Amino acid sequence: MGIVMTRRAAIAAAIVAALLAACTAAAAAAAITISRKHHKSASGTCDMFAGSWVADEAYPLYDSASCPFVRAEFDCRRFGRPDTGYLRYRWLPSPPCSPPRFDGLALLRIWSGKKVMFVGDSLALNQYESLLCMIHAAAPDVTTTVSPRSGKISPSTTVTFEEYNVTLVYYLTHYLVDVVAEKAGRVLKLDQIDEARNWLGADVLVFDSWHWWPRSGPTQPWDYIEVDGKVIKDMDRTVAFTRALKTWAGWVDANLLQTNAQVFFQGISPSHYKGQEWGASPKKTCMGETEPLNSTGPYPGGPISQQEIIRTVLSGMAKPVYLLDFTFLSQLRKDAHPTKYDGGIFGQDCTHWCIAGLPDTWNILFYAALTGQDG
Repeated sequence: MGIVMTRRAAIAAAIVAALLAACTAAAAAAAITISRKHHKSASGTCDMFAGSWVADEAYPLYDSASCPFVRAEFDCRRFGRPDTGYLRYRWLPSPPCSPPRFDGLALLRIWSGKKVMFVGDSLALNQYESLLCMIHAAAPDVTTTVSPRSGKISPSTTVTFEEYNVTLVYYLTHYLVDVVAEKAGRVLKLDQIDEARNWLGADVLVFDSWHWWPRSGPTQPWDYIEVDGKVIKDMDRTVAFTRALKTWAGWVDANLLQTNAQVFFQGISPSHYKGQEWGASPKKTCMGETEPLNSTGPYPGGPISQQEIIRTVLSGMAKPVYLLDFTFLSQLRKDAHPTKYDGGIFGQDCTHWCIAGLPDTWNILFYAALTGQDG
């Protein structure tokens, strides 16, 4: 298999600049189509993802100690996090929005006989396990079956709420497109998505991607990239992400357009390793943070540029895809990460989120979208 040399850095940079400029220009229209398309109320336009965090002593919605589905890396209270303030914040969307109360029993009835899949990396897993806990808290006596029994993800794990015949699946894929072991090494195939056959038959699908795309070095799980039938050593990661996202979009349109499947895409979840992004010292991370950023204006660090690429790709799809635009509200939550309270799995984790915690808000907004109460 021949190896084609990567393009020069200047050319790659020019491509990225042009791409981001185009995406930014298109995003203004796309934002209305994707994020606010369904957010209409009698008193005006409602964007559930714009607002601020307010203290609420009624939170958290459940005790994580009573939830059997939380993995060690998200179980901050179990591993000794001493403060509880991060648990007691509620997302308050800007008027005229009024988010619904999460009703786990109602959701089980809505999903009776259905399969719900979360497809993506560990941020999708974060939302998946939060949702399991929220439903379990509402229906603690419902029989659940975990498959495999160990809960090991290879590449999926399933929980069934038996009395309602509701199946929730998490399917691990870092890039949505395929990574294939070949003689030359592990090849990330930007134009191939054969693995997606495992997602067919789901009634609700929630996807995410981006977290793994910038990764390099020993933890990068591929050796080469294949695009347009050519194998190269590397390329600009934003360009690669865009190509893969378009491959995914093509699969969704080809396979799900004529089905009743509901499709969602999780907005990019931010990390908090650079204090200057929220107005602190550049050396500051999420370690020791106990309060959200109190801001209703733009996030000091600015938006995540790849989020606009997601908007642009979704806006061009034939199949309606609902963007769960969690990015901004999550950028404000520098206090909600596991940090060192993750069972020693990551050490200083400013990427994932504690459960209970921020992902519960993601699921309240997911529930609002599912039930048409997002306006």
